[in-house]
Amino acid sequence: MVLAAFILISSTALFFFYLQAACQRALNTRFEQEYFRSIVNANRLEFLSLRKELEEYGHAVDYGRLRMTLKCDFLALTYLLKNAANVNQSYSRDESLLMFYFRALFVIVAARRIFRLSEKKAVLKLTAILEYFANVVGQRVSQYRFGNLAPSDYLLEL
Repeated sequence: MVLAAFILISSTALFFFYLQAACQRALNTRFEQEYFRSIVNANRLEFLSLRKELEEYGHAVDYGRLRMTLKCDFLALTYLLKNAANVNQSYSRDESLLMFYFRALFVIVAARRIFRLSEKKAVLKLTAILEYFANVVGQRVSQYRFGNLAPSDYLLEL
């Protein structure tokens, strides 16, 4: 009985270690330019202002606003990942893994809030994931030109 519990606990810990390492590897991907700024501006995403507020001022932001901002930006970016300049209209393995990791971190932020622990580090990871998604969307869209529209102009028309 004790051995089974030990195996279960160690297997779970190794799974989460692998998950975090694989997600960190994907997040460390370098893009040839910062595509995310045009995507953020074109779609009025707010995660950059949230990150700036956390990094510069260091104090906690309104939790309701934080939750809603992250959730709305996540939904918008996952929609764009699937539909904007994506021939297969499906997610890659890294994107699916990062979506799962985002949802897990989102729950962790809620748990940290309940136990009155600092959620700043987890929120910054969430914004890093959103930045990665915006970079991927921007890179895909920048490869296509629709008539006389630049990629950022096209996204504004959506």
